[in-house]
Amino acid sequence: MGNAAAACHPCADHSCGIGIAIRHILRSTGMACLLAAAAVGSVVHAQGDDLASERAAIADSVAASADDAATAATTDTLALAAPGVSPRPMSVHVHLPPGYARDATTRYPVLYVNDGQDWDAVGVDATLAQLYRDGAIRPVIVVAIDMPPDRMGAYGLSDPGAHRSLVANTRYGPVGAIADAYSRWVVEQLVPHVDAHYRTRPDPADRTVLGWSLGALNAFNLGWQYPKVFGRVGAFSPSFWVSSERQDATASLRTRLAQRMVDRSGKRVGARFWFAIGDSEDTDDRDGDGLNDAVDDLRDLILGYRAGDGFRTRGLADLGYTTDMAAAEHAPRDAEVAYFLLRNGHHNQDAWKQMLPPFLAWAFGKAHPDHSTDPGGPPETSLVIPANAEALFNSSSW
Repeated sequence: MGNAAAACHPCADHSCGIGIAIRHILRSTGMACLLAAAAVGSVVHAQGDDLASERAAIADSVAASADDAATAATTDTLALAAPGVSPRPMSVHVHLPPGYARDATTRYPVLYVNDGQDWDAVGVDATLAQLYRDGAIRPVIVVAIDMPPDRMGAYGLSDPGAHRSLVANTRYGPVGAIADAYSRWVVEQLVPHVDAHYRTRPDPADRTVLGWSLGALNAFNLGWQYPKVFGRVGAFSPSFWVSSERQDATASLRTRLAQRMVDRSGKRVGARFWFAIGDSEDTDDRDGDGLNDAVDDLRDLILGYRAGDGFRTRGLADLGYTTDMAAAEHAPRDAEVAYFLLRNGHHNQDAWKQMLPPFLAWAFGKAHPDHSTDPGGPPETSLVIPANAEALFNSSSW
């Protein structure tokens, strides 16, 4: 894959003139890739000025096709070794934004995505294309990481200081058994590789990591445990229910691993988080508070958990993060933590597809016109929201 060069194939029989240029549109891992090609045709008895005109017209056509190829979005597919994570190379798809090949000096922010194999099902390609057309987001390099063979083992939490995974005990089996190895591979192998081979903006504020379900649990882990690498996190339907004990509801609530990790930590200065959950993802209500467990688990991580007997765990708000608990009701605001509740949202790819546009607007909202030449953009306080941006926050539009 990768950037394809335009090629011009001269006519083999000069007495027949030269061929006319055509364009082929190819699809590569869900991203449009425009290639310019030349085809052999015939122009009978073309001579003198007529032949010169033909050649000039064809040269213009080939140049235009090459220009289209340079401004099109393209995809590179990598196979990277990941010892301790996968016995075979990991598949990683690097989606380059429109215009990447044209300007060799511009650098771009990067979005890393767990569960990259869901690219089409979550509609990433179409969503990016629409937001680019609307002028709603800045150009971004998207690195989609296909899930490892042991998804449940890799997509979990870790303690990098102790070089260990934080393993959850669930009815489906252990979650996060190799989370430390996977997280280290992303941080120590994948990110440096991408920075070395692509024109990235190698700064935490310009690196975002996204995931859904267990992939969101690990995305949060990457942002929380490696704040000098990832400055922003997107977590759709995060599996914040995972716990070390599950003999009863009380044990499960009090040993939830992500909430405990926040409670025992301090604020990650500069880190920003965008969380989304569907209000219909779960039907259980283990603590009888009228909110389903999926919503409860996320809200407890943000706002903290307090039991009637005095037991408590601190949330992000308790650590000093500013919060926006109504992110689904308006365009992005300058809060460090955003909570997006998707009405009638279930735990599936269709819901994550609906969460994607507002997340991208939050993470990569187009900068103030004075900074339009800088894909990194200024701080969020300078974001300009297009006139049609409210459609991004109406799930029925996507």
